[in-house]
Amino acid sequence: MHIEPGVVDGAKIALSYATAAGGFAMAGKLAHNDVRNNGGVAPLVLRSLIATALVFSFFEVFPHHPVGVSEVHLILGSTLLLLFGAGAASIGLAAGLLIQGLFFAPFDLPQYGMNVTTLLVPLWGISLLAKRIVPDATPYVDLKYSQALALSTAYQGGIVAWVAFWALYGHGFTAETMTEVASFGAAYMTVIIVEPLADLAVLAVAKALRRQSQGPLFNIRLHQGA
Repeated sequence: MHIEPGVVDGAKIALSYATAAGGFAMAGKLAHNDVRNNGGVAPLVLRSLIATALVFSFFEVFPHHPVGVSEVHLILGSTLLLLFGAGAASIGLAAGLLIQGLFFAPFDLPQYGMNVTTLLVPLWGISLLAKRIVPDATPYVDLKYSQALALSTAYQGGIVAWVAFWALYGHGFTAETMTEVASFGAAYMTVIIVEPLADLAVLAVAKALRRQSQGPLFNIRLHQGA
């Protein structure tokens, strides 16, 4: 989902500052909700540090391939939300992306506003979706495949939509841009095959290791209803 250098440049890049500010505002709201409903400040900090380390690992260790206007990554955004809560997941995504840019990919820093928007807004979206499709009495370890698939599809679909927006905003509705966007979207949606299975596998482990997966390092909702 990294927007390649040159896709959006010049004065147009100013829009990414505004969208990133909106993304950070959403992340702040999610973090505030976590503080209030998910254990307080200290657990949020701990979960955010774990999420940051995981996101950095996803970007640096997991395979990623340039396709069309961007790169295909396995980000596991829905997995982070389920395990650590939306607030910690959003902080981890923003911080992990920033650390990667500062220390390993400085050429991506001008695109940070676009990339962080692409990660955070869909996460906010699936945090709302989870409230609608997962009954309050259902802990996340009891999620069905259909629910995990819905969350993953919504998150990956949101990423593809934002990448398409930035590409078309930067280069216009040309045949070449449309072809590149389509090839990226087709490649990226294959992640949907993997991510729901990863979610269910991680949740099964958390359920089997119930005693170890409770406490401040994990989302309260993992083992409890709302």
